[in-house]
Amino acid sequence: MFKALVLDQQEKKTIAEIRQIDESQLPEGDVLIDVDYTSLNYKDGLAITGKGRIVRQFPMVPGIDLAGRVVESKDSRYQTGDSVVLTGWGVGEGHWGGMAEKASLQADWLVPQPQGITSKQAMMIGTAGLTAMLCVQALVDAGVKPESGEVLVTGASGGVGSVAVTLLAQLGYKVAAVTGRVAENGQLLKELGANRIIDRCEFEEPARALEKQLWAGAVDTVGSKVLAKVLAQMDYDGAVAACGLAGGFDLPTTVMPFILRGVKLLGTDSVSCPYEKRINAWNRLVEILPESYYQQACREIELEQAPQYAEAITKGQVTGRIVIKL
Repeated sequence: MFKALVLDQQEKKTIAEIRQIDESQLPEGDVLIDVDYTSLNYKDGLAITGKGRIVRQFPMVPGIDLAGRVVESKDSRYQTGDSVVLTGWGVGEGHWGGMAEKASLQADWLVPQPQGITSKQAMMIGTAGLTAMLCVQALVDAGVKPESGEVLVTGASGGVGSVAVTLLAQLGYKVAAVTGRVAENGQLLKELGANRIIDRCEFEEPARALEKQLWAGAVDTVGSKVLAKVLAQMDYDGAVAACGLAGGFDLPTTVMPFILRGVKLLGTDSVSCPYEKRINAWNRLVEILPESYYQQACREIELEQAPQYAEAITKGQVTGRIVIKL
């Protein structure tokens, strides 16, 4: 028997509770894992609170990330005792995820834990960090250089945003960080590397078709009218890596930034990211992130606290990364 956070549905309402689960109840998989750490992401928050249509079947163990050690493996790529990391692939949505002491997963979903970090540090990075790295790499590939101009990060207080700020600063970019909690998180964002902090309210007014050119590049985690505003303010030939919808999945914009300024909108996905691209991104994360990141932008909680923090993360009240010790 092992401990897990289990989501069930009663009268169309999501109920989250800690249960003891028998190993025989685990879904089919190639690899059985003892989970060391998982993390709490925005998507997990939506799943646990029932505020978003994330869970595809009940009962469900949430947790789109995990790091742990192989107990049994039917796949030759992984041996007993190997340290592995899981992010994405619909785990925690359609397949039992990381908020349990054990997990049964497909080998194709795993990557070896990168050298040089612990399982806890792997979850301090997690899906959010992987997504941030993919966004930053997309901007680099699009030709946005440190000398090109200032790079904007929206939702900078969140998991993806805080890692993106750190990565960009470490690579020599001047970073403008947008947050709705300037007084609370402004100092932390500066410590992570932001050159200046901008209040989110400046991006909540409806955007004109084109506005003053301000940003060489941007990482957007918010979507909706915030992304529309960012697009209208991009420099000629600028690029925006979009990866989130915390503000909504609509996009009230026009074609003007694209056809008159050559702006590039780069969709960025980490859920189904190919293996080699994942490995490269993880290696870059370990290489670039400073040791100070793990102390500055992360917090550890117990599994029993997950519902409380899930509610907070959906309300934009969580700063940085939350890891859960199993």
